[in-house]
Amino acid sequence: MVVVAILAAGRGTRMKSHLPKVLHSLGGRSLVERVLESVQPMKPSRQMLIVGYQALEVKTAMQSNPNLEFVEQAVQLGTGHAIQQLLPHLEGYTGNLLVLNGDVPLLRTETIRQLLQTHQENHNAATILTAHLRDAKGYGRVFCNSDRIVEQIVEDKDCTTAQKENRRINAGIYCFNWQELAQVLPHLKSNNAQKEYYLTDAVTQVGKVMAVDVSDSQEILGINDRLQLATASEILQTRVKEKWMAAGVTLIDPTSITIDDTVELEPDVIIEPQTHLRGNTVIQTGCRIGPGSLIENSHLSENVTVMYSVVTDSTVEENARIGPYAHLRGHAQVGANCRIGNFVELKNTKLGDRTNVAHLSYLGDTTAGNQVNIGAGTITANYDGVKKHPTIIGDRTKTGASSVLVAPLTLGNDVTIAAGSTITEDVPDDCLVIARGRQVVKPGWRLKSPDGDVGCDTESK
Repeated sequence: MVVVAILAAGRGTRMKSHLPKVLHSLGGRSLVERVLESVQPMKPSRQMLIVGYQALEVKTAMQSNPNLEFVEQAVQLGTGHAIQQLLPHLEGYTGNLLVLNGDVPLLRTETIRQLLQTHQENHNAATILTAHLRDAKGYGRVFCNSDRIVEQIVEDKDCTTAQKENRRINAGIYCFNWQELAQVLPHLKSNNAQKEYYLTDAVTQVGKVMAVDVSDSQEILGINDRLQLATASEILQTRVKEKWMAAGVTLIDPTSITIDDTVELEPDVIIEPQTHLRGNTVIQTGCRIGPGSLIENSHLSENVTVMYSVVTDSTVEENARIGPYAHLRGHAQVGANCRIGNFVELKNTKLGDRTNVAHLSYLGDTTAGNQVNIGAGTITANYDGVKKHPTIIGDRTKTGASSVLVAPLTLGNDVTIAAGSTITEDVPDDCLVIARGRQVVKPGWRLKSPDGDVGCDTESK
């Protein structure tokens, strides 16, 4: 049995932001969300988030997690003080406590599992995660014997010159036997340079403590400023790209591509330069995405091509072609073998199979059937100034160039709309519709200036 406590009370002054540090985004998710996700495979019996600075904002941001408990640290007096706040909440608990930091988002689940397993198998009072760094400045130093039994932990600000030569550092990740820790917590002292209560002091006062060295020191990177946030993003991107290339995805110029780790890709997908894949996106085999495209929270079926376009919150079926310079949004649904061409925008629109919207068109709140052809410059006028209205277009219907379909409107099957028409009334099946002013030609007619000479006066005569 394990309870997880995540330290998330700090302000993060070096971020230079009104937003609490743990809510800053990394790859589409907040730092603290990433920490929480890393422990889910352990199936903790309780998950406790220790909050302080802008506690209400943190609670609001995390309210979608019903299993999360909030513990408030009203005054931030160090890590030991933060864990002291758990005492009334864990009274009578006899299991283990896993302590994580809300600003350390790159820690792998496998590393946490190794820490917990070492703790349980060796019946330790505490087990701490450590790493060997070339530059250990700013980190507490951990001193162990040959069996990795911890003998001393000294914070960086309290280290002597000789102690700073030790490169084994404390990653700030702990697993405790709660009963042993609970006996020590009330007696912590603040006799240090920071006048804070250190959790590391508790580590040295419980029973046997063992260190577990992390194999990849990048995992323990803490986020304290924007530079470290950017570094973490680079590390995360490297992980994600290496994973997908190993799985059969081609990334042309990986350095110019970004992929959230929530994205799912299938083999034989090709991602062109300057393309960005975000959120809960799925791209199936045979797709070619980019260059210069953004796909977010969307599903692309097999053999879809997207060039210089933006697709958000939408679905595209197999063999469809999108772009260049198309924009799909608001839950657009594009059928199989469709073409969505240059400067076309679809919003909350559903297209059937083999339907083409080739260029310069806007379809909003529209449902179109199969084999529809939307002529250049066609728009659905879906907004009357107060409400949005739907347009329904039947199978095999064709609109001429520069047509305006004023919603609410229903066009039947096999309808042809003449170019330049403005349609305001429903149209039955099998019709040709012409709705435009009759062309009038007046031979020999010119505008004249007020003095009678031929001029360019545009006043009506």
